[in-house]
Amino acid sequence: MKKKDSKIYNITLTGIFAALITIFTAYIGHIPVGANGGYVHFGDGLIYLAAAILPAPYAMAAGAIGGGLADLLTAPAWAIATIIIKALLVIPFTNKGSTILNKRNYIAPVIAYFISHTGYFIAEAVMFGLKTALLSGLTGGLVQSGGSMVFFLLLGQALDRISFKSKVEVAHG
Repeated sequence: MKKKDSKIYNITLTGIFAALITIFTAYIGHIPVGANGGYVHFGDGLIYLAAAILPAPYAMAAGAIGGGLADLLTAPAWAIATIIIKALLVIPFTNKGSTILNKRNYIAPVIAYFISHTGYFIAEAVMFGLKTALLSGLTGGLVQSGGSMVFFLLLGQALDRISFKSKVEVAHG
């Protein structure tokens, strides 16, 4: 069985990414912010990495499962919103090409910030009211997305130096 032709291989990588996303969201670099259960973490950086390596449906599953599990462990009220939002973060990225960092993936974290910020703003407005969402939304999201972007770019540079993506072949389609 060749890796390129194996959906099982992609599912395995998806599981590994989901586990790493859970750990890096819930425990590594996990810094609570605000009064509503939000926190800053590096898990989104790993969602971005998954999106640069895996086909979109698998990366979406890794982000949704990893982020959702992390919230179930640390801030359960946010789990449903997180599952949806983390899946959507994958959309601006591409896994096409031989490197993790390419023109599109340098810009994608900025677009992902707007997806995340808008999603959590809507979730917070539903859960706590519009006034609370307006007062607490910007700072935590900006710090969160900025940290994840820097983490992704540094990790992507390091992995591109060792041609990581060519060593981890995935089945496309």
